[in-house]
Amino acid sequence: MASEVTTVIAGIDTHADTHHVAVINEYGKPLADKEFLAVGSGYRKIVEFITSYGRVSAVGVEGTGSYGAEIARTLRDEGLSVFEVNRPNRAARRLKGKSDPLDAYQAAQSVLDGRSKSIPKGKDGPVECLRILRAGRTSAVKARTAAINQIKGLLVSAPDNLRAKYRGLGSSALITALQRCRPSGHIADPEYVTLLTLKALATRCQSLAAEIATADAALQEIVDTYAPMLCDLPGVGTEVASQLLVTVGDNADRLGNDAQFAALAGVAPVPASSGKTTRHRLSRGGDRNANRALHQVVLVRMGSCPRTKDYVAKRTAEGKSKREIMRCLKRYAAREIYRQSPTLGLHRTTPTCASCAPSWDSPSRPQPASSVIGPPKSPAWNEALSVTMLSPRATANGWSIKLPTSRPAEQSTSSTPREHAEGPAG
Repeated sequence: MASEVTTVIAGIDTHADTHHVAVINEYGKPLADKEFLAVGSGYRKIVEFITSYGRVSAVGVEGTGSYGAEIARTLRDEGLSVFEVNRPNRAARRLKGKSDPLDAYQAAQSVLDGRSKSIPKGKDGPVECLRILRAGRTSAVKARTAAINQIKGLLVSAPDNLRAKYRGLGSSALITALQRCRPSGHIADPEYVTLLTLKALATRCQSLAAEIATADAALQEIVDTYAPMLCDLPGVGTEVASQLLVTVGDNADRLGNDAQFAALAGVAPVPASSGKTTRHRLSRGGDRNANRALHQVVLVRMGSCPRTKDYVAKRTAEGKSKREIMRCLKRYAAREIYRQSPTLGLHRTTPTCASCAPSWDSPSRPQPASSVIGPPKSPAWNEALSVTMLSPRATANGWSIKLPTSRPAEQSTSSTPREHAEGPAG
């Protein structure tokens, strides 16, 4: 009689140089643990070690965005289910102490208990390129701002004739003038040293500005190539689009619905009920950069989108404050961006408003085959991609993309979005 196959769960405590792996069975019994080097050969040994104990149900990995990024990719390539472990169980740590084996076992136990259910980002496609570019751009912007502030600070205490020469110039004109100056004098002369330092800072500013421009061009190219229709939404530009894509990740299917996307962006209200009191409070979690991006979208729409203006006027008349209205609008914007953008794996629905949405009869209308995120697909994939044209509605026309996956596409069932269910579409 054949022996029954054991189902196992693994946990990995990741570090810069080594990873500690622990394996438990489906009942939580520890089976084995071992330390491996965090290199290519070590990753292959980890896979062999985990799979040698039976059928692997899931693997919990700590730090999938840092030390555990490569091992998470390796495990996914082997067809294993990987879940992100945010932090060890603090109660267990107080009782049992802290060590690498204990942390690895706790990671496996958290997956078994259902406490770690988040699927980590793919980090293997164009969205990862966006993340890297944005990281470099952010540091360049901060460095340029610091250099400009330092220039202005040095001018405050500079000799009067030097201050008079550059007084009244804006930042750009000041940087250009300082970069073109030719200091001359003695190294012990404060005026000469000040001008020499100002010139060096101005040169640094110009170099950083060129670096920022290069990053902006690369971001624009990636967004236009892999997610062109995301920027068609009102209030969404390259900066906002790239941030939202980075928040979602390359594997957008890890988010099941718009509520998960809203929670990830920190715009979903959190239940705060007790007894007979039923209420919700503001979510202070989630990706704050994504929250800021949605905030920018709402600000733009409040100033330019007619339907959003009407919504703001209506809710203001109901006694809502501007802050409360913006919270509602951010939640509605998250729903619209998730549902309308093929980039996030779903379909296009009714355009937001006549003044904001592109004309669907226009020759410049984006083609659906190029709107799905990722590299160009094979002919077989393109054959499987079917575009269903929706019949003209009372307000506008729309179209949807059906991807060749097992998950059914959601479709809008009404011509005009319900204001309180869907929010202001603009």
